[in-house]
Order: sequence, then C-alpha cells, then structure tokens
Amino acid sequence: METIKENKMGTMPINKLLFSMSVPMMLSMLVQSLYNIIDSMFVAQINENALTALTLVFPWQMFMNGIAIGTGVGVNALLSRSLGEKNYEKANLSATNGIFLALVWSVIFAILGRLFGETFIRVQTSDPQIIAYSMEYLNVISLFAVGLFMQVMFERLLQSTGNTLYSMTTQIVGAVTNIILDPIMIFGWFGFPALGVTGAAIATIIGQVLAASLAIYFNLSKNKDINLAIKSFRPNVKIIKNIYAVGFPSIVMQVIGSFLTYFINRLLITFTPTAVSVYGVYFKLQSFIFLPVFGLNNGMVPIIAYNYGAKNKKRITDTIKLSIITAVTVMLIGFLIFQTIPDKLLGLFNASEEMLRIGVPALRIISLCFIFAGFGIVCSSVFQALGNGILSLITSITRQLVFILPLAYILGNYFGLNAVWYSIPLAEISSLILSVVFLRYILKKKVNVLEN
Repeated sequence: METIKENKMGTMPINKLLFSMSVPMMLSMLVQSLYNIIDSMFVAQINENALTALTLVFPWQMFMNGIAIGTGVGVNALLSRSLGEKNYEKANLSATNGIFLALVWSVIFAILGRLFGETFIRVQTSDPQIIAYSMEYLNVISLFAVGLFMQVMFERLLQSTGNTLYSMTTQIVGAVTNIILDPIMIFGWFGFPALGVTGAAIATIIGQVLAASLAIYFNLSKNKDINLAIKSFRPNVKIIKNIYAVGFPSIVMQVIGSFLTYFINRLLITFTPTAVSVYGVYFKLQSFIFLPVFGLNNGMVPIIAYNYGAKNKKRITDTIKLSIITAVTVMLIGFLIFQTIPDKLLGLFNASEEMLRIGVPALRIISLCFIFAGFGIVCSSVFQALGNGILSLITSITRQLVFILPLAYILGNYFGLNAVWYSIPLAEISSLILSVVFLRYILKKKVNVLEN
C-alpha cells in the first residue's frame, strides 16, 4: 500500500511527469494513426468504392469508439481522483465496474449491428457495391466489439494509475498486428485467402483482441495500484453513476461527432461519391495530427484528477499550461504539413485526378482549423478531469451542431462543394472562444480556491 501512497502523480516534477506519462501514449497514438492511414491505403487498392464504403461505416465506428472512450474517461477520472484521495476501495470499485460496463456495451453493439447495420448504410447510399463492402466491414466490427471495449477499458486502467509505458506497449502491439495482417488478409498473401474488405475488418479485430489480452495481463501482473477482485464483483449503481457523471458528456460529444460525420457524408454524396472518399481520407490523415494530442490528454487527465483529489493547485495549473503549449505546437506542425503537400498526402490513397481536384483544396481549407483546435482539445479534457464534463459537452454541441452542420448545408447549397469545407475552421473559432471562457470559469471555481 505504501507504493500507492507515493504515486508519482503527486510527487514527480510536472515537466518530467507529463512527458513521461504522455509521450508513450503520443507515440502509441502515432502508431495507431499510421494504422488508420495504412488500413485505408490498402483498401483503396481494391477500388474507390471500397474506400467510400469505409467512410460510410466510419460514423458507426465513431459511435462505438465514443461509448468505449467516454466510459473509459469516466473510469479514468474517478479512479485517479480516488487514488489522490487515498480512497483505495473506491478506486478498485471504479476499475471493476468499468470492466463490467465494457462487457455490457460489447453485447449491445453486437446486437445493434445485426439489427440496424444495413439500414444505417442504405440510408446513405443505394450503390449495391458500396452497400456490400460496407456491410462486410460493419458486420465484423460489431459482432466482435468486445475486442475494442476491453482494449480501451484495460488501457485506461493502466493510464489512470500512471502505467503509461504498459499502455503504450498494448496499443503499439495491437496497431502493428493490424498493419501486418491487413495486406495478408485483404489481398491473400502467403497462401491466405483474399478476403477484401472483410479481411481488413478481421485484421482490425485481431489487433484489438491481442491488445486487450496484453492489457489484461499487465493490469493483473504489473498494476499494483488497483485490485481487480472480479470473483466477488457486484455492479455498484453509485459508482456507475459517478463514472457517467464525467464520462457521459464525453460519450455525447463522440456520438455527436458520429452523427455529424453521418450527415456530412449524406451531403457530400449528393455532389459525388469521390467527395465522401476525400472526407474519409481527411479523417485518416488528420488522425496523424490529432491522435498524438489525444495521447497528451490521456497523460494529462490522471495528473490533474489526482492532484485535484490531493488539493494541489500549483501542480494542476502547471500541467494545464504545459499541455496547452505542447498541443498548440503539434497542431501548428500539422497545419504546415497539410498546407504544403496535400497532393502527396492524397497520393498515398491511390488518388484519381478527380480525387486530387477535390481533395487538394479540401485539405488546405479544413486544416485551417488546426490553428485553433489544440487549445480547445486540451481544455475539453481539463473540464472532464475536474468533473465538469458538461462544459466540454456544451462546447462540442456548439461547434458541431450549431455551427458545422448548418454552415455545411448553407455553404454547400449556395456556393458549391468547396464551400462545405469552410464550415469546419469557422466552427473551430466558436470552440476556441467558448473554451477560453469556460477555462477561466473552471479555474476560478475549482482550482484557485485550493489552498496551495
């Protein structure tokens, strides 16, 4: 128990602590983003309809990821705060109830995919080949959703207790496994049958299951801060409520993003299916910039939550400042890349002349949002770490539903396809303004009142 009381999140210098916790996750997120890019690169070799199909399935994946990540955010914040308060029983209950919730959601999505998956795709397109490709992918990832949910949850348990090196290992192993298996299963290398889009989905599931298995092993054998007493487990309604008090706004934000992508896809396909492919390629490419920032946030959240539980004001504010500076720097680098070589980025996906014609200006326009996004991403996680996820929710709703969606439809209808892309950077400005206001509010209400 002594090692728990001396958890590094309350003692190590902030500069060293933040980067020791976040850099492993930033690196693992980079590997995951490379997987996202390489996965689509291989699928694009089948044909452009296969790439469009994955883009149409993407909102469904975002929905699944949103539930998994949002639940994990709630567990992460509650567990870290409990450790900061030296309430080890509550920390253990947070972990075991988080695992229970991950299993429940796995079953729910297996059922939802079977019942509503095809309807979800057919509402977006009537092209029989795109529908067939989409259902191949959606059926597999839904039926075996347990891999995703267990991977996210057990990795969050490692992150919550400062064991980010182990979390990095599981994420990298899962992503690299996926990258290796993709061409083997899609194209039938080494005597394996060529499974096309289904092969891409199976490779994804195998990577997730392997990563989840490794994360379970690390938690049971290496994580000394929590005790996973699964045999005597009973669901705890109070703990679950506390998890979703923080996690629910994150889930809603992710689900809103899923619905936004769904409706933007429907708008873009009225111009041309190639525009949908471009939008999908953008999401894959921007993950290379955004995911490392999310990795930074994953390292930041338990530090803030722990030190809020320990009532250490200076460590909280120092963590926030360093996180903002780092995130903004990463996003500015991404902005320069998208502005200077958009044609080469699109070329990675076997881009046709039509895709280049639409995609080059699209990437340059959309990437304007990178200038503002870093600050807002960090602020959103700060709100969640301090137990005010509703502020993140308000910011996300304003950005995506109040600005992006209406602007996309208005600009698209009056000024054409290129104008649709401007809705994203314009909306990011609103997010920046709200983030500044809410950050000042939360610091005044919760952080500045602490004693030290």
